[in-house]
Amino acid sequence: MIKKNKKLFWKNNLLNENLTVIDAIKCINDNRLKIVLVINKRNKFIGTITDGDIRRALINKVDLDLPLKKIVKKNSFFVTNKISNEDISKILLKNKIQQIPVLNKRKKIIDVKYLENQKFKDYENSIVVMAGGKGTRLMPLTKKIPKPMLLIKDRPIIEHILLSAKDEGFNNFFFTVSYLSNHIKNFFKNGKNWQVKIKYLFEKKPLGTAGGLKYFQSIDKKPIIVCNGDIISNVRFAELLEFHIRNKAFVTVATKPHKTTNLYGVVKIKGKRIIGISEKPVNVSNINVGVYVFNPKAFSFIKKNENLAMDKLIERLIKASKQVFSYPVYESWLDIGRKIDFEKAKNQ
Repeated sequence: MIKKNKKLFWKNNLLNENLTVIDAIKCINDNRLKIVLVINKRNKFIGTITDGDIRRALINKVDLDLPLKKIVKKNSFFVTNKISNEDISKILLKNKIQQIPVLNKRKKIIDVKYLENQKFKDYENSIVVMAGGKGTRLMPLTKKIPKPMLLIKDRPIIEHILLSAKDEGFNNFFFTVSYLSNHIKNFFKNGKNWQVKIKYLFEKKPLGTAGGLKYFQSIDKKPIIVCNGDIISNVRFAELLEFHIRNKAFVTVATKPHKTTNLYGVVKIKGKRIIGISEKPVNVSNINVGVYVFNPKAFSFIKKNENLAMDKLIERLIKASKQVFSYPVYESWLDIGRKIDFEKAKNQ
């Protein structure tokens, strides 16, 4: 179960304690191990920062320019080079961690042991992939093929979503389809070739991004993950679901900070007086990345055969005083909505 690091790729995850949270985010996104190994100027191991630590920092609105020594977990798990691989496997599985640094007697990292693609549990929860849109902005690419079936690295977009979820322990899928639906149904069929179960919900008329979810009101009592079928992302469905359950949320919406830079100097005016000037200010807003977890009771807020957009459903639930939480995403994410996005995804 323990994998050997022939190329020592873990060295790319060594960061000095004086680097910043932004550096840690970039490191985790760019490298295979979802962990940062923090060291001091003498290259001695201080502790780790995991993707979960990053997410908690985002929730708590920690300054991203903060040095890592301020948020590093100093009581992190580690082993010595005298422990056998078998015992290391037991430590990893018992503590539900994917990797652990190996230290020598001078507290310097000499290796990292990890479990590759190790699932700690299988989830019975269903994943609904919304794959019925026409992809109008991508015409003529979508004239004869639905947007979720466009190829990124020789695989349809929707297959990337399925494989990512399957690797995390999810096996039950529903694809909501409409436009050129046979392309999707003929390719995936019942999911047997992927060792998963796939069922289809065909929308005879457009029901918007949320209307079709009415169907799922009574088929399952477990939280249901809903995902747009046109995104390429490293969002972890299992962590999203665990966050939802842990916080007893009614709905959880995956969100991501998005920066926009004003091209001009912004002048603040009060009456006739100028009270301030900000040159090309940067505004940060949280955007919806198109991945959700719903309590199935949420779908009772949808009328039968109603054409309803997802944002309108979320607004209804907020007005009804339901617990709607944000799950902060720092992972790479791209919405394939325009040709420029499609080309960007192909070249990543």
